[in-house]
Amino acid sequence: MKPKLFLITPPFTQLNTPYPATAYIKGFLNTKNIDSVQADLGIEVILKLFSKKGLSDLFKSINHQPTTDNCKRIFALQDEYIKTIDSVIAFLQGKNPTLSLQICQEDFLPEASRFEQLEELDWAFGTMGTQDKAKHLATLYLEDISDFIVECVDENFGFSRYAERLGRSANSFDGLYEALQQEPTYIDEILLSILKEKIETIQPTFFLISVPFPGNLYSAFRSAQWVKKQYSDIKITMGGGFPNTELRSLSDPRVFEFFDFITLDDGETPIEELIANIENTNHNSYKRTFLLENGEVVYKNNSIKPDYKQSQVGTPDYSDLLLDKYISVIEIVNPMHRLWSDGRWNKLTMAHGCYWGKCTFCDISLDYIKVYEPVAASLLCDRMEEMIAQTGETGFHYVDEAAPPALMRALALEILRRKLSVTWWTNIRFEKSFTADLCLLLKASGCIAVSGGLEVASDRLLKLIDKGVTVEQVAKVTRNFTEAGIMVHAYLMYGYPTQTIQETVDSLEMVRQLFEAGVLQSGFWHQFAMTAHSPVGMFPEQYGAIKEIDAIGTFANNDINFVDSTGIDHDKFSFGLKKSLFNYMHGICFDYDLQDWFDFKIPKTKIHPDFIFDALQNENDFNIKPTAKIVWLGGKPTVEHFSKSKKGNSWEMMSLTFHDKKESFTIQTNKTEGQWLVEILEKISVSNLKIYSFQEIKNNFEQQLEDFELFWYSKPVNTLREFGLLVL
Repeated sequence: MKPKLFLITPPFTQLNTPYPATAYIKGFLNTKNIDSVQADLGIEVILKLFSKKGLSDLFKSINHQPTTDNCKRIFALQDEYIKTIDSVIAFLQGKNPTLSLQICQEDFLPEASRFEQLEELDWAFGTMGTQDKAKHLATLYLEDISDFIVECVDENFGFSRYAERLGRSANSFDGLYEALQQEPTYIDEILLSILKEKIETIQPTFFLISVPFPGNLYSAFRSAQWVKKQYSDIKITMGGGFPNTELRSLSDPRVFEFFDFITLDDGETPIEELIANIENTNHNSYKRTFLLENGEVVYKNNSIKPDYKQSQVGTPDYSDLLLDKYISVIEIVNPMHRLWSDGRWNKLTMAHGCYWGKCTFCDISLDYIKVYEPVAASLLCDRMEEMIAQTGETGFHYVDEAAPPALMRALALEILRRKLSVTWWTNIRFEKSFTADLCLLLKASGCIAVSGGLEVASDRLLKLIDKGVTVEQVAKVTRNFTEAGIMVHAYLMYGYPTQTIQETVDSLEMVRQLFEAGVLQSGFWHQFAMTAHSPVGMFPEQYGAIKEIDAIGTFANNDINFVDSTGIDHDKFSFGLKKSLFNYMHGICFDYDLQDWFDFKIPKTKIHPDFIFDALQNENDFNIKPTAKIVWLGGKPTVEHFSKSKKGNSWEMMSLTFHDKKESFTIQTNKTEGQWLVEILEKISVSNLKIYSFQEIKNNFEQQLEDFELFWYSKPVNTLREFGLLVL
């Protein structure tokens, strides 16, 4: 019998777009003609819960009477919530746009404590359109209901995570195992009712659960537990980001009361081998797989099959997912920050792993970072076109560890060559390859935003982290992106071993200046966490950290408890760093003293108040590498000939008029240079397959004319440089 696979993402990840793991695996299974069905149970649970019937049932089934004034208010207004919920969800799904006018009247939605922050954000609504303002208000309304659920129904509820505390740093399985012995919660009951319907309809032989984050772990086990009990013949496996990082030393046999297999790292070959084992019990070949033998957990990696190349894994397949039912929310009105929760994004990867692979806080010893393999730009564009045809969506989020600049350039050129109209964003390193011209090319191809790790805005710590950038370089790169019209988000870190209080304060000042200069639009502070598979986790003493000796756990082993040799309590900075950043992201409070953000004494910053301003002063670079690529983004000019006379001499001139999307402009040259320019612009047009180097253009010019450098740095060419003549 041919196997039938059922792939799920358990609750909860994102509300606005599917997490891509199951779509990647389904795309691979298609290349092998293996039948599979996928589901995102997170969005399905949310839609069942946040409906007229769902809320009616919810208010009837509360476990604890409201104790806070806020939840008493919500309970009293339950009829208003039940009345409005279906139309609000439809609006957030993009199906009911006219409701925005009602929502913005601010007397349509019932309001509880989440709406109190509105007064602080009144300024933002001047710049937000009606649809965006309504989305934000509707998001606050959902968050109010969520607060009620947490207090009165299920304390583990969260929109993008569920029972996350049970999955975080769970080096013992005891807490999770104990929770699974309890009666199912209200949210569990909704999940299991949906799962029952799916299993009965699909009738799979193999059930695959992708667990990307700690906040999916409890639901994954709850789903597996139910299927094991009801359908003992269905084989169940877990894969995904959580097991890949947390379960590499798994030894607790109780885990296999729920799962038959747990696979690590890239899932394609392990799944293929599991199918072969299920079909033929004598196969006995496994790829990076935990299973139970004679009551003991064993790890088997005896398969001689190699992992698949990125060119062989197929195009992610989003069929079966409820693409028109995801809901776009705006939690924070910052335009860059909202990309994670607003809009539907097809997910793709430019390259497997990280081309840098040196950052000491990162899991660089694991294959998902260590094994770097880029995908050809032409294949990426083929996949984009396939996914547009399948989903009807032209938005793409490239979910790379760090997208390589050279590949981003190739992708942008291929998108422009194919005349694709797409919107895309990705993760990067802030390296100097991102010149002003490369950023303009990326923007022209549809890139709207990038996120990258600034981590610690201190050159000493950046060197210790082996980030390969300096704060000054980051400032210039963020300026290049911003000036091209691409938004920039920075990941920020505090509490790295040996980081002093002075460095934390100076880091905040650097961040303040970057936002004030307008070159950073969004950011997020993370407190440093030591992980087992990073250089700092493997050799903490080299980085000034003292590892606390914990016994290796039998379940999850990734986060490591440590003591910073400086003895500083970094926790106390959390609130002040995050509050200041929230205000900077909204363009306010740059004039506040840094001390104002903290309720304890901090030292004065040692950063010069104009450090970032000075770093951003333009320097003209007259050195162009002979191998640099020259590309023209504009169209063909209209040409007019005329004569110029001076002191009895006359000579022929050319006037070239160009039209771009916003404006028209004209340049003038002598006739021979003008004729050469018209000819060369056609050759270096972005729509052509061949890309010319600077040296080739110079050689071409010098076959007919003299003084190329004089011409290249002349006013007409400088004008073209401003309107799309790029040096890459």
